[in-house]
Order: sequence, then C-alpha cells, then structure tokens
Amino acid sequence: MVMKPVISMSSVVALLFLELLALAAINICLCSGSTHVGCIESERRALLRLKKDLKDPSNRLASWNGDGGDCCNWAGVVCHNFTNHVLELHLGNPHLIRYSTSDGLYQPPLERSKLVGKLNPSLLDFKQLIYLDLSGNSFKRFKIPTYLGSLRNLKYLDLSYAGFEGMIPHQLGNLSNLQHLDLGQNYPLYVDNLSWLSSLLSLKHLDLSVTSLANASDWLTVVNSLPSLVELRLSSCELQYFLPLPIANLSSLVTLDLSNQNFYNPLICSWIFGLKNVVFIDLSFNNFEGPIPDGFQNLTSLEHFDLSYNNFNLSIPDWFYRFSHLRFLSLQQNYLTGMVSSAISNLTSIERLDLSQNKLLQWRIPRSFGRLCNLRSIILSDVRLSQEISEILNILLGCISDGLESLNLKNTQLSGHLTNQLVQFKSLDSLTLSYNSISGSIPPSLGEISSLAFLDLSSNNLNGEISEVHFVNLTRLSVLSISGNSLTLKVNHDWVPLFQLEELGLRSCTLGSQFPSWLHSQKRLTYLDISNTGISDTIPGNFWKSHSQLSSLNLSRNQIFGEIPTLTLATRLSTIDFSSNNLSGSLPTISSDVSALDLSHNAFSGSIFHFLCSRMNDSKHLQVLNLRNNSLSGRLPNCWMSWSELEILHLANNEFTGSLPTSMGTLHDLRSLHLGKNSFSGMIPMSLKNCTQLEALDIGGNEFVGNVPTWIGETFSSMRILSFHSNKFHGFLPVELCYLVYLQILDLSHNNIYGPIPRCIGNFSAMETMRYFSENSIMYLGYSVFSDDWFIEEASLVMKGTTAEYNTILNLVRYIDLSHNNFSGEIPTKVTSLGALQSLNLSHNSFTGRIPQSIGAMRALESIDLSTNQFDGEIPQSISNLTFLSFLNFSNNNLIGKIPLSTQMQSFDASSFTGNELCGPPLPKNCTEIVPTPGSETGNEDEVDWLFYLSIAVGFIVGFWSVIGSLLVNRRWKYMYCHFLDCLVDKLRSVVRKCC
Repeated sequence: MVMKPVISMSSVVALLFLELLALAAINICLCSGSTHVGCIESERRALLRLKKDLKDPSNRLASWNGDGGDCCNWAGVVCHNFTNHVLELHLGNPHLIRYSTSDGLYQPPLERSKLVGKLNPSLLDFKQLIYLDLSGNSFKRFKIPTYLGSLRNLKYLDLSYAGFEGMIPHQLGNLSNLQHLDLGQNYPLYVDNLSWLSSLLSLKHLDLSVTSLANASDWLTVVNSLPSLVELRLSSCELQYFLPLPIANLSSLVTLDLSNQNFYNPLICSWIFGLKNVVFIDLSFNNFEGPIPDGFQNLTSLEHFDLSYNNFNLSIPDWFYRFSHLRFLSLQQNYLTGMVSSAISNLTSIERLDLSQNKLLQWRIPRSFGRLCNLRSIILSDVRLSQEISEILNILLGCISDGLESLNLKNTQLSGHLTNQLVQFKSLDSLTLSYNSISGSIPPSLGEISSLAFLDLSSNNLNGEISEVHFVNLTRLSVLSISGNSLTLKVNHDWVPLFQLEELGLRSCTLGSQFPSWLHSQKRLTYLDISNTGISDTIPGNFWKSHSQLSSLNLSRNQIFGEIPTLTLATRLSTIDFSSNNLSGSLPTISSDVSALDLSHNAFSGSIFHFLCSRMNDSKHLQVLNLRNNSLSGRLPNCWMSWSELEILHLANNEFTGSLPTSMGTLHDLRSLHLGKNSFSGMIPMSLKNCTQLEALDIGGNEFVGNVPTWIGETFSSMRILSFHSNKFHGFLPVELCYLVYLQILDLSHNNIYGPIPRCIGNFSAMETMRYFSENSIMYLGYSVFSDDWFIEEASLVMKGTTAEYNTILNLVRYIDLSHNNFSGEIPTKVTSLGALQSLNLSHNSFTGRIPQSIGAMRALESIDLSTNQFDGEIPQSISNLTFLSFLNFSNNNLIGKIPLSTQMQSFDASSFTGNELCGPPLPKNCTEIVPTPGSETGNEDEVDWLFYLSIAVGFIVGFWSVIGSLLVNRRWKYMYCHFLDCLVDKLRSVVRKCC
C-alpha cells in the first residue's frame, strides 16, 4: 500500500511565502543592479513635450534633453523608487517669496526665473502623479486646464502666482485624494460657485487668495463641510456677506485668513468664535467698525492675531491681555482710543507687537513691560507715549535688549536725549525714532551696533557733528535718514564707509560747499536726498556713472550751478528734483522711464522743443513736470501727444509766447495745469475740454482773449482751482460755471467781463462747508515724489489786500475774486449761503443796490472788498457777526448811515469807509450831528423823523387840552356841547329810518 504524502495547509502557505520572498529579492536585485532601466519612456517623451511649450530664460530645465538619459534625474522630477513612474513635478519658481499681509514679505518672483508659455496636455501621461507645483511662473492669458481634474492621484496641487485667469474649472472637484490646493494670487480668477469643493474631503490646505468669490454665496457652507481642513486662506476674495453658521464644523482649522474683504460689521464673522483650535487669524484690511467683539476672547489658543487696517474704535478690551500664547499682535491703523493697560505685560509669549497708527491711543510704557523677554519687534508709531527716550530704553534693557530686532517709535511725542543705552541692543536691526522732539547730539556709541541695517532719526531736534566714529562698525547699514535736523557731517575727504547704502536722507544737514566725495563709494544707492545741505558746486562728471542704480534723486534748495548733461542713459531714475538751484542752459533730455521731474526755480533758458519732441516714438511715463520760475521762451511745440501720462504740468513764470497747441488736449490724465505769468495769447483751445480730470487750471497773467468758455463748467466736474486773472477775457460770466460744485478758488479779476453775477453762485458746495477738507484735499494730488514729500498744489492769491503764495494750507482756502471787471447789477443773495468762503473781492466794478442783509451768515469771512462800486443804503447790522473779519474795504460807494458797532468794524482804518455818507467810529464824523441826505437840506434822515413825530405829539397835547380842558372848567360850555351831540344823534337816527 502506497502512502500518499499529505500536504497541510500551513505548508502551502509557507511555500507561497518563500516564493514571494524570492520574487521580492529578484526585484530588488534588478532595481539596484546594473539592469536598471530608468524612467518610463512614454513619460520621458511627455516631459520633453511639456518643455517644448515653455520658454525657460534661466535654463532651469537644461537637464531635460533628448539624449536618452534617465528623466528621473532631471531637475524637478521625482520618480517612484521601484516602478520609476513620475510621482512629483517640482517646477515652481525657486525665487518666489510668498505673500504675507502682516509681514509684508511679498515681492514678485524674478521674471528671469519664470517658466513662460502654456501647459501641454502631456501632463495626462503621468498617471501616478501625486505632486504638481507650477507656482511663480507665467501662464498669462491661459485658463487653468480642465484636464488637471483627470490626475486623480494628485495630493498636492500648487498653481499660485502663475498668472492663470478665467473661471476655475469644476473638474478639480474630481481630485478626491487632494490634500493641498493652492490657486492663490492669480488674477483675474473667479468662480460661479464652490460646490465642486465639497467632494475634496481629504483637503487640509486651501488657498484661493485674490480669486473673486463675489458670486459664490455658498462659500461658507462648502468650506464648513470640509472636515479635514487645517489651513484656509481667502484673502482679497471680494467676500461681502454670508449667513453666519451657528456652529463651526471646522474643529481641525488652525489657520484662517479672511483679510482684505468688503466686510463692515464684525458680527458677521461670529462663526469664527467657535473655532476653538485656531492658532492664526488674519482679518486685516476690512471695514470693521465699532468695538472689538468680545467673542474673540474664546479663542484661547491664538498665537497670531491681525486686526490691522480696520475702523475699530473705543479702547483695547481687557481680555486682550489674557492671550498667554499670543506671539504676533497687530492692531495697526485703527481708531482705538484711551490708555493701553499695564496688563499688556501679561502677554509673555509676544514676539511682534504693532499698535501703530492709532493716533488717539495713549500709553506710558510701564516698567513691567521689560519682562516680555520674547519681544523681537515693537512698532508704536503715532501712539502718544509722551515719554523721554532714555526712560523707554531703560525699560527695554535686560532680557528684551538681547533679542530685540526692530524698534519703531516714529511720531510718539518723545523728548530727551539719546544716550549710550543704545549700544546694549546687540541684535537691533531696525531703529526708527523720526518725527519726535529728541534733542542733543547723536552719541558715537551708536556706531558700535554692528547689527544695525535701518536707522531713521529724521525730523527731530538733533544737533552737533557726525564723524566717521558714528559709523565705525555699521557694516550692515543699508538705510540711513537723519534729514530735518541741525546736524553737520564732518568726515575726511578720503573717507570710504564700510557700509553700502541703498537709501540715504541728509536733507537740511550741513555737508559743506562741495559734493561729498565719499558718496562715490556707494554703488547700491537707489534713493538719495541731499537737499538744502549748503552745496555750492557743479554736479561731478562721474556722478551719474557712480550712481547708475539711483531711482530717486533730490538735490533741491542748494546753490548748485552749471548745466545738466543728457539723462537718457540714467534709465533707472524715476523721480528727479533739482528745484531751487542756480542751474542754467538748456533743459536736459531725460529717460522715458522718469515719472517726476522738478527743475523749477532755476535759470534754464531757451526753447523746450528738443526736450518735448525728441524720440517721439518712445513711450513716455512722465507724470509730474515742474518748470516754473525759469527763463524758458518761445512757443510751446505741438507734440504733447507723446506725454499722455502727465498729471501735473507747471510752466508758470517763464517767457513763453503764442497760443496753446491743440495737442495739449491729448493729456487726458492731466489734473493740474499752471501756465500763469507768461505771454500766451489767443483763445483757450477747444481741445482742452478733453482733459476732463482737471482739478486746477491757472492761466492768469497772460493775454488770452475771448469769452470764458461755457464748456469749462460742463466738462471739468472735479475742478477746485480756476484762475483766469489778468487776461483780456470779455463777455458775460457763463451760468455753466455754477456746475463746478467742488470749486474752492475762483479768480477772474482784471479782465473785461460784464453783466450780472449768475444767481446760481450759491451752488459752489465746497464753499458752503468745510466738510471737503479730508475727502477731497487739493493739497495732495495723489503723487508721491519722494518718500515723505508729496506734490503740493500752489496758488498765488490776493488775500487781505496783499499777494501771498499758498501751498500746504491751500486745501483750507475758499476764495472768490471778481475785482477789476465791469460787472453790474446787485449781489445775488445766494452768495451769503457760502458759509465757508474766507475771501470775497468784488471791488472796481459797477455793482448797484444794497449789500445783502444776510451777509452776517458768511461766518468764515476773513477778507471782504466791495470798494469802488455803486452800492447804496446802509451797511447791514448782521455784519457784526463776522468775528473772523480782519480786512474790509467799503470805500468809494454810495453807502449811508451809521457804521455798525462791533469789535471788528471799529478796528479797521477809516480809509475802509471813505467816499461814502457814513458816520460813527472809526470815521471822525459823529452821527449825532445833522447830516444832509441826498435831495434834502434838513439833515440826517433819523433826525428828521424824530422832529416830525415830536411836533405831532406836541400838537396833539395842545389841541386835546384846549378843548377838553375848557369843557371841564366852564359848565355852560359843557352843557351846550352835550346838547349839540344829542341833536346830532337824533338826526342820524331819522336818516337811518328813511333809508331802511
């Protein structure tokens, strides 16, 4: 009997296991041995097709070639260790710096590092792809491909900062394995709804920043359905409203960014109060108003809290000081008030504290603040500290001084002297103490802070000398500003600093008569301000070569002389200010990239044809051109069409002649045009009506002719300054000027305009009230020439009898001057509705009638001149209400009566009232005298009325008592008189009966 072998189940399993081990060993040997076959051939070809559609200026994909090499070794490609399938493509821009609202870290990725072009559909050949990063490249004008939704194994997709536009494809909702989705910072990108997101249940990171979600009313419902979400960034997504959810279903959420939306009421974010585990919250750049909501106090795990750039008011709530884990806190640019509590010292984890630009916030830094040993950055600019700088530095000494990197106390009302305490801040990188009242000298020990890179001590009361010793160890210094002090820089002629500055501000310091030679060693300078420093020299010939990196240059208010060479090669220069020097010769030609040029108050001469008309085909970017107060002459050339970006053009106080060229009408962005005090002639060209953005138009002091154009009122709806004085305009004043509701200054004096003032003059709304000061200020026309110097509008006005230049306070001035014309008729009563008007000059015209009785309603009037007209009647008593009046001239009219009594009226000189029939102080004529009135010899009208009524009273008394008195004394006469009355009554009765 043959026994068959019995094979147990356990033996079978063992054999199978051994076989699997053997196969695995063989596979390992193949993968690690010489038989390695490299990447999948189809995927290698797909990579080459992908590269073919891309431009690669920095040769990042140089290793991607068709020589048969292993594509798994190509730059940015990661393959599976065993299968060799492409798993990851790391093609993001290596120079991309991510955007951070709170830290301000964003700067565009370098252009030369970008991949440019379109995505080839060969991406679909990577079936195993789990990671795709294309961030920081340039796929402009292309939409996000819908086929990306077919890469179902993707776990990581980053298309941020890549220039995609259009609607986000719903097909991305097919990527059910996706954990990281970043489409942020692509513009214009939008969605119609976010329902496709609901299927991405594994999603942990979602960034749709700058994507328009204005039409996605379901965004919060969808986001709330993502249970694994850890990070949510929706900055600048145009979110306006949503229905708050009663309970947040985002228990895993750690990071939330809803900055830069259109929110107003902070209560709409009440669902945030339930996010118990949230660590990072950014709600900056919204429109939140009212007090900071108490619901935030429930978020006890917060480490980063940003409420900057909102409209929160009232004080900082006490619960704020209980965030023991808080490392970053920014309440910058709000309207917080009251005192900062000393309990702020309880924020023991705080590293960055920013309470800046809350101008009503007060704080006296307590000594306990010195216990916050983790502080790295303190930003308190515009907070009212009102302490001595030495006291604050003493508080920060100790554990804070060891790690403090940034200290910003700009405009905090500091006083006192700088001391050697500063040298103990060994890690200090940035120090800003500008716009305070710090006095005394700068201690030489400042030069021992070797970590210092940014130093701003500008606009204080510092004095004394600065020498090489102040900079001995400042090898990292890149920004230095000591402008606006009384400091003298004394260094050796051959001094070569150890630092390389990028920005240097020495305005109003004393540098000596020659150009500082040490400046030639600063090869990285982009910003240089050495204005008002006493330089009396020519610009060195090698200056432009030494400073080829300069973008902003200010040499104004010196005594620099000579000519300026052509600046066409200074291609980086953007803003140039050479004003108020002694420069001469022809205007220099400039690079097309210059945006602001100020050559005013010099001695430049000749034509400007070459300056304006050379290189006509180049695209010019000049926005500000100021050539006023020179000796430029000739006609203006007709080539303004090349300067289409001009916003501010000042050519006043030169020797220009001829008519205005029609091409000036191509300056569609022009906001301020000053042509005064030249010899321009002819009519204002109709083409100028195309400059619809004009806010200031000054053509005074020329020889323009014709009527005041009606289209000025119809076209220039934003006009605030209109000056046509001292020309040859004639005709009626057009009613259309009344459309200029924002007008603040109107000067039509010294022309030949006739007829009445339009009754609609009360339509000048900006002259009715001062409410336009903050919103529509003409002080700043929106162009920053230098870091803290804005372009300031100017006007020369005759105020209070004298001519004065107005600039920094011009936005506060309300002014009408129609003097020296042929106006006639009465003053419209509507003019008294201009309650903010400060100066009214109607002198030397032919006005008649009375001064409006309600003139006292013009409470802001400081100057009024009605002299040399034909006004009659009395001076209204209401003029006594004008408490700001400091100049008045009513001379040479037909006014009569007594001058009203008030503090102002009697303080004026008698010459203000001569040439009238007036009496009373300040005139020597006494009103109690009998003064003849026109057409009468009986004296003053008031006295005639008094005598008339007195004679009536005397006559009445005499007549009454001569009749009644005799009746009372003589009884017979009394009887006869009564009998007469009885008979008279009987006759009247009989007559009545007959009539009836």
